[in-house]
Amino acid sequence: MDFFHALADPDNTFLRLALGVGLFSSIAFGIIGTYVVTRRISYLAGAVSHSVLGGIGGALWLREIFKIEWLDPVYGALLAALLAAFIVGRFGHGSGQREETMIGATWAIGMALGIIFMDLTPGYFDITSYLFGDILLVSSRDLKLIIALDLFIIIFVTGCYHQLLAVCFDEEFALLRGLKVGLFYQLLLALTAVTTVLLIRVVGIVMVIAMLTLPAAAAALYTHRLFSMMLLAIALSAISIVAGLGLSYSAELSSGPVIILFAGAFYFTLAGWKKRKL
Repeated sequence: MDFFHALADPDNTFLRLALGVGLFSSIAFGIIGTYVVTRRISYLAGAVSHSVLGGIGGALWLREIFKIEWLDPVYGALLAALLAAFIVGRFGHGSGQREETMIGATWAIGMALGIIFMDLTPGYFDITSYLFGDILLVSSRDLKLIIALDLFIIIFVTGCYHQLLAVCFDEEFALLRGLKVGLFYQLLLALTAVTTVLLIRVVGIVMVIAMLTLPAAAAALYTHRLFSMMLLAIALSAISIVAGLGLSYSAELSSGPVIILFAGAFYFTLAGWKKRKL
């Protein structure tokens, strides 16, 4: 109740902004998370999300050493995420390489580079908000970027719905029909990478993969239709974010971990209820 009272306070613009970012983030989490779960690429998404630290560290180093004031860490994060998505998509899946080795190498090297760049950068940088997220620190710019991401995702998914459906559920059939499975798979990974970067501020690098999988996995327990799964995943994401934001604000806890706890609680509760009904 403290949270809802604070929302009504005209001076708490930051809290309403955080709530707006959380609700719009749930759209991206629900839609992209559905594809991550149905295509079973959560491990790939994990590698992409953790390699982002390398881009953040590199951008911070370049900005401080060469005095590039406009170089925001998000640009480095985006470049690192897209590069990681290309590597694991191009050289991991179906390339004859041991896929888990490629994913693990991308994951570890990205994080190692990030830490080394930060060690080489003069001054002190608090990377806690990048690692674990802090939705209360978001800006109006973050909100605009996430709304733009939502619109792009909706347009892309609407235009390529049947192609992505075939890639996720029956890759062999899609290949026989002449569909460019590799291209759509790479596009899906790239979109996952962009989503990961823009939603890091909500729950952080370490836990963004949880929000891409837990709500969608919970939704998959009760529906096998892709569109219905997306809607249910969006709803579960939104409830988790609002509940986590409210509890973290009232109890003075870190918002990212609390949001993840709610998402995890929903998943295990719904999974237990499903098993009980069976």
